[in-house]
Amino acid sequence: MMNVTETAALGGPSRPTGRQGRRRVTLILVAIIATLAVVLTGGALAYAKQFDGRALPGTTVLGQDVAGKTPEEIAALVTERGESVSVAVTAGEQQLDVPLADLGVTVDAAATAKAAVSRDDSFTGVISSTWSGEHTVEPVVTVDGAKVEEFANTLVPADMTTPVDAQVSFDEDQQTWNAVPGRNGQGLDPQTLVDAVTQNAPALKDFTVEQPIEEIAPAITTEEAEEVVGTIATLLEQPMSITGADDKVHEVSAERRNGWISVVPDESGQALTIAVDEEAVREWVVARADKDAVKPENGIEQIDEEGEVVKVISEKKDGLEITNTDAVVGELVTALRGTTPLEAAFETKKIESEVEQVDAPKPEKDEEKKDGTDDEAATPANPTGEKWIDVDLSNKTVTAYVGDTAVWGPRSMVDGKEGNETVTGTFEIYLRYDRQDMTNAAYYPEGHEKYYLTPDVPWVQYFHRGFGFHGAPWRSSFGYSGSHGCINMPVSDAKWLYDWASIGTKTVVHY
Repeated sequence: MMNVTETAALGGPSRPTGRQGRRRVTLILVAIIATLAVVLTGGALAYAKQFDGRALPGTTVLGQDVAGKTPEEIAALVTERGESVSVAVTAGEQQLDVPLADLGVTVDAAATAKAAVSRDDSFTGVISSTWSGEHTVEPVVTVDGAKVEEFANTLVPADMTTPVDAQVSFDEDQQTWNAVPGRNGQGLDPQTLVDAVTQNAPALKDFTVEQPIEEIAPAITTEEAEEVVGTIATLLEQPMSITGADDKVHEVSAERRNGWISVVPDESGQALTIAVDEEAVREWVVARADKDAVKPENGIEQIDEEGEVVKVISEKKDGLEITNTDAVVGELVTALRGTTPLEAAFETKKIESEVEQVDAPKPEKDEEKKDGTDDEAATPANPTGEKWIDVDLSNKTVTAYVGDTAVWGPRSMVDGKEGNETVTGTFEIYLRYDRQDMTNAAYYPEGHEKYYLTPDVPWVQYFHRGFGFHGAPWRSSFGYSGSHGCINMPVSDAKWLYDWASIGTKTVVHY
């Protein structure tokens, strides 16, 4: 009897076991997979090859899929988009469409393209990018803030940028102070535009910016100028005066004050201030002080040989000096800068004068001396002192002195008649002519009974207004009153006095 095993052993047909079948299936599957892998790998490699140096799948720039595009194509896309962007800028009443380039925006298309293709383009990189999803590349954009500010500043008209300060001016014709209105300027804060451009430009899309323009007030407003005008009005209304010698009052008039003050910006330039011309003030105060001051005049007495006073030619007059001129100037300047009254006063100091005694002239002894032929012999040797001329209206004589010494005279003369009396006092010769036509045509027209014209009057010396010494060739005698006020002298005497005296020679006229 045989079993199955034995039958197989004897060479009968056999079938594979279960383990062998499974192995065979496995080998077949492996072969199939290998074949598929070879096919897929070849395809993947071919797929990856087409992205060499190009944007990988999933790459987007400006919202556009640029997969497979070259850097040049991507750069052209970015450049075109950048050049097409328009920025709508509204500033005040202006509405402008401005390209990005004018706003200092630079679009680097090449750098953007480089960033778009800079991913791993190896086989694994391509496969990875295919499965990893979208890769967004932002454009490379830079904003020059300084150029944005520069553009922003052009939005304000050049003639409106700077505010004009108000002023105060003086109308010479109307004698009034007036406020000249100021004017607002216009300005803006460029940071508004800078921030908007910086925020929106990288998107390379049109956008709108509202750039406010603001009014800029001047440092000195019209209201402030009007306040200064009011201050000046108060200043001019305040009484200002200086009490001088003998209680004489020097009023400081509003008109005079107008000439001393001006209105200018202060050191900061933020306000107006009243400026005072201190030199002009000083000049006026000094002139008033000089007018009040009294120059001392020494008296002159004639004495005889025993030293007894025989005649008082002129009384002495004490002088008066103003001692606080600088202080008064300061008070007035301070008052002009404020709105308070001024009641200043000159302080004075008495200056004592002296009495000068001179020898009384000896009477003429003969006619020859009267004619002046022997004056040189009669003149004392080397007299010293100031030259001066004594005019004695009582005795109708003129005497020349050097110091206290009579060097010429007394000489007879003709003084002013009644109604044309010769002036008295102490004077100085101020004008001289060797010849002059004399007339009173300024007072009486030609043909009037009092009109006169005397041509070529010789040796004329004026000592006070129209009063003077001169020769009178039309007269044959002297020693009485009969002129129009001048001292008429014989021609030879008038010439001697003309040659001896000069501009500034003191002349004392008395009774």
